[in-house]
Amino acid sequence: MSKKDYYEVLGVPKTASDEEIKKAFRKLARKYHPDVNRDNSSEAEEKFKEANEAYEVLSNAERRTQYDQFGHAAFEGGGGAQGGGGFGGAGGFSDIFDMFFGQSGFGGSRQSGPERGADLRYDLEITFDQAAFGLETEIQVPRTEDCGICQGSGAAAGTNAETCPQCRGTGQQQVVQNTPFGRMVNVRPCDRCRGEGKIVKTPCKECHGKGKVRARRKIKIKIPGGVDNGSRLRVAHEGEAGNRGGQPGDLYVYIFVKSHKLFTREGDDVICEVPITIVQAALGDEIEVPTLDGKVQLRIPEGTQTATVFRLKDKGIPHLRGSGRGDQHVKVKVITPKKLTDRQKELLLEFAKDGGEDTNPEQKSFFKKVKDAFGV
Repeated sequence: MSKKDYYEVLGVPKTASDEEIKKAFRKLARKYHPDVNRDNSSEAEEKFKEANEAYEVLSNAERRTQYDQFGHAAFEGGGGAQGGGGFGGAGGFSDIFDMFFGQSGFGGSRQSGPERGADLRYDLEITFDQAAFGLETEIQVPRTEDCGICQGSGAAAGTNAETCPQCRGTGQQQVVQNTPFGRMVNVRPCDRCRGEGKIVKTPCKECHGKGKVRARRKIKIKIPGGVDNGSRLRVAHEGEAGNRGGQPGDLYVYIFVKSHKLFTREGDDVICEVPITIVQAALGDEIEVPTLDGKVQLRIPEGTQTATVFRLKDKGIPHLRGSGRGDQHVKVKVITPKKLTDRQKELLLEFAKDGGEDTNPEQKSFFKKVKDAFGV
């Protein structure tokens, strides 16, 4: 049976660069490697071998030149493409291993010792005040735990899990494969004990031999004062149970803060908008202002303009790291009445008449700027 054209095998034109040839081979190697085609290993191995043969020739400049001139006849009698071409200088045999396994060697090895449990996430919504001053609360976390009946062994009371006779407790088995590169030993999880190294003949009725159960665990947590929306709290060893005696994972509590009716937050400062009347703004007054600690008195000086901001020192959010607190900024908003009685209108007109142009000096200054700008 005649061999396929090597360029056709790799799916590249005869003008392909070394990098294009290497890229094409890696793609085919990933697709047809026997370890990822176990259901159709014989066909995949044949295609892998074919691609490897083509790559060994086309990745070597000298061999490629010979092939371009004489085709497959250039290697007749030599057992095909042999020797040091291809993987030695054009990217390497180790590159292909790394592509599949992250390290040199087929399949790597499975850890049969203790395995740490997975981390868990819990989203917790708290109020603005709770974020400011902290709280202690109890949450219920669904997670996997060691079975309390069999203590994680999976075996029924009065029995024990036995060492797997196939892997002898290692949880691994070695499979020898004939590949284009020779005989390779592939280390895989034992298919009899599923990598656990133990076999349970009489399973625990509670966990059905798994050694693990699902449970909702009540956990007390302490949220420090000063946390903000999106803050994350780590609770050590409260995640999923580990395997083969490994430690549990951690629990990460993500904080989400509800909005407040009166306050907004900027860093550790609190912002609050307070309405005042035109009379209070004009004549000044002492008003009551809400804070996180309760109501306090704030002096409004006469002639206060809308959007004026007053600072209340140390009335903000406690610093999450370190002592002290932020400030509260009170922004006043002068409210113009929408409905006036006839008497109120009369008084305002008298005020405007008595004040003349001096009633609104800022308006006078603005119109003067307009006249100067347009030469009116």
